Amino acid sequence: MPSLSVLRCLLFVPFRSTLLAAVLWPAVTALASPEVVVFQQGEEEIRVPVSELRERADVRFTFYEPYLTEEVEVAGLVFRDLLEEQFGEVPEELTFTTWDDYQATLGGWDDPNWILVTHQAGEPLSLRERGPVRLVERDYGNRDTGNLRNFNDWIWMIRGIEAP
Repeated sequence: MPSLSVLRCLLFVPFRSTLLAAVLWPAVTALASPEVVVFQQGEEEIRVPVSELRERADVRFTFYEPYLTEEVEVAGLVFRDLLEEQFGEVPEELTFTTWDDYQATLGGWDDPNWILVTHQAGEPLSLRERGPVRLVERDYGNRDTGNLRNFNDWIWMIRGIEAP
């Protein structure tokens, strides 16, 4: 028969695991709830609060969202204007880092058609909705919305934007 101290230890292990999870949960939640977007150029880094971007969201429109396969209402900012504010110009290329550690370098941002979306259906974007901010095109032109998943340059879950 196990000793009393062994029994206490066995009973305490699940409690300690639960206690550890409860202590660590706020840190995990904070990582999953980003509050800033980092704009970086060279050694200079500017941390823009997502709340500020949400407050400034002055572009609203409804468009076909290919991942939901339905029309949705979104709000956000003209990305080109935001780049001019942050970098003094629209860089030829940008490197994006996302909350799921995806990185992509893309060009062609000097176009008012690109919107940095902060809200969907009147609610702030969370990671679940591919937020806290994401880039979408306001107008698809004559492209077939049934094929958008195959060839668009949308970037979501944006954590950082770096200019060369």
